[in-house]
Amino acid sequence: MCYFRKEDKKMQQEKKSMVRDLTSGNVTKLLLSFAFPLFISNALQAVYNLVDMVVVGQKLGAPGMSAVSIGGDVLHLLTFVAMGFSSAGQVIIARDVGAGRMDKVKKTIGTMFTFLLGIALLMSVGCYFIRDWMLNVLNTPPESYKFTMDYTVICMVGLVFIYGYNIVSAILRGMGDSRRPFAFVAIAAVMNIILDVWFVYGLNMEVMGAALATVISQAFSFIVAMVYLYRSRDNFGFDFKPASFRIDREALKGLVALGVPMAIQSAAISISKIVLMAWINLSGVTYAALSGIYNKVGMMIGIVSNSFTTAGASMVGQNLGAQKYERVPKIMRTVFWCGMIISTACAVAVFFYSKSIFSMFTPDETVLAVSGILVIPTIINFYGSCTRSVAFSLINGSGNTWLNFAVAIIDGMISRVGIAALLGFAMKMGCQGFWYGDALAGWMPFVIGMCYFLSGRWKRSRKAAN
Repeated sequence: MCYFRKEDKKMQQEKKSMVRDLTSGNVTKLLLSFAFPLFISNALQAVYNLVDMVVVGQKLGAPGMSAVSIGGDVLHLLTFVAMGFSSAGQVIIARDVGAGRMDKVKKTIGTMFTFLLGIALLMSVGCYFIRDWMLNVLNTPPESYKFTMDYTVICMVGLVFIYGYNIVSAILRGMGDSRRPFAFVAIAAVMNIILDVWFVYGLNMEVMGAALATVISQAFSFIVAMVYLYRSRDNFGFDFKPASFRIDREALKGLVALGVPMAIQSAAISISKIVLMAWINLSGVTYAALSGIYNKVGMMIGIVSNSFTTAGASMVGQNLGAQKYERVPKIMRTVFWCGMIISTACAVAVFFYSKSIFSMFTPDETVLAVSGILVIPTIINFYGSCTRSVAFSLINGSGNTWLNFAVAIIDGMISRVGIAALLGFAMKMGCQGFWYGDALAGWMPFVIGMCYFLSGRWKRSRKAAN
């Protein structure tokens, strides 16, 4: 009997090692220690996305930059289901971990794998057959059409690996583990940088080489992550047997209820950016390349926003699951001030050193000559991103599906496309108006999120969910 008790105790300790308690202790210390690995991993992801544009931009100039920019936006659109449903799965897992419902965690994991990987395969095949239509709708400049097609097709092939990595990361982060996802993305980042330089410069594969480097590095990272999960299967109760991957009706119902609004939110933002890209592409390859710079620089502050959103949502999810409501405002304040400090530092850098920053992407003087119009929209976007993370920490963490849907429509489509059209067309600001519209729309989630917080409904929403 003593032997079995010791074994049980050992197994419990091992399980606890994978599940991190975010419901007690200093909020600021917990949030920063959880967010920091996320920040580094997101930064590494951003770096290897930036490397594609920097390497291609230095080698091929504006046509190559335009191809990576347009192809990257198409890829981001195709991953909206992965982003939405993996974020939903993370919140659900965090909530169930906080409430001690590990049996439900197992069902959610199996359902996520089968459901999302199936969707990834369908999207890869389906989008391949409409690839020409997609690039024509985007008004892809003739100078970069072939490059864009090469980049887009190869990324479509690797879609399943992007989805798979998002699933594994959601599982670990929902359990409070942000360090291992960092390790997995670090592997992908280093590999991508090496392969980018080798394929584009060494083998002269042009834009195709950059896309191939991205897909290979993502595939390897996903495989490593899966091996880790398999070896650690006893620690979180998922045995990886075929029967465990069967879709559970209740788990799917919860995943769909929260995942659909989050996916729509991701899709709406992606579609709105695609619309803006199509408008900008009408101005030619120079402005298409400039749009790529705007998006990549904005992505750098996006890593801060995404890191604190992910950390904040996991903390809010666990604390609401444990009914520790008094900790939620502390989490939100910490997310806000951390974001403001980093956004201010980035804003100062762009304001005073914009030409040096933008020239990292391309030596093309035609592009750099008009790059000054990006400075103010970029700074506005920085602060919008940091405030957005505060709102989504609460909205995503509380699992409010209807509010997520409302934010998706208002932020993603009505505000971004509407303001951009008003400034760009009605006020004749052209491409600069489109970038201002994109930046200003980023503030809408904060307005909506603060109204939700002040209403106190996030407490009732969580009680109902439990």
